[in-house]
Amino acid sequence: MAERILHMNHPATDYFLIEQILQGDKKKFEILYKRYSRMIHLVCLRYAKTSSEAEDFLQDSFVSIFKGLDKYDLDKGNFSTWSKKVAVNVCLQHLRKKSFSFYLGNLTEIVSPQSNDPTPLDNLSLQELTKKIQTLPTGYRAVFNMFIIDGFSHKEIAVKLGITESSSRSQLTKAKKYLRGQLSHQNYKVTYG
Repeated sequence: MAERILHMNHPATDYFLIEQILQGDKKKFEILYKRYSRMIHLVCLRYAKTSSEAEDFLQDSFVSIFKGLDKYDLDKGNFSTWSKKVAVNVCLQHLRKKSFSFYLGNLTEIVSPQSNDPTPLDNLSLQELTKKIQTLPTGYRAVFNMFIIDGFSHKEIAVKLGITESSSRSQLTKAKKYLRGQLSHQNYKVTYG
């Protein structure tokens, strides 16, 4: 029965595995790694410039996850949500270590038409989109990922990155413009609602 439970993707089974890991059964961490490494790798790819850098982020993310397992609380959310947050924080730490600085130019307003009609962007694969996001300059990429994909507010982004909220908004606007430019060269039309 316990063997069957270990293979189910369910928050309770994650908690069960975590409890066993915390009691010293380190081999159970391999099950968590196999279960979540693809998801965490996708998070890391969005923040990394290269796939090699994403691999480094992935490994460091799982080291942080392992070290912080005792802080995970099932009552506060699923393990997948918690582990994604850990991965985002690890990625941001790596970006900060590189001492990136944000280019703080004039805020450029970009007005794009809203449309519910399907666009060629709908045919863009996740892998193609990830590659386009990786071409963003570091500051743009961090803010774009945090706001658009990971759901952080500009206030949260400002705190995590040590910038102002207006800088976060500016970086997001510039990231969108940059991506529009990149995708327009391939006949994709990008709109943001």
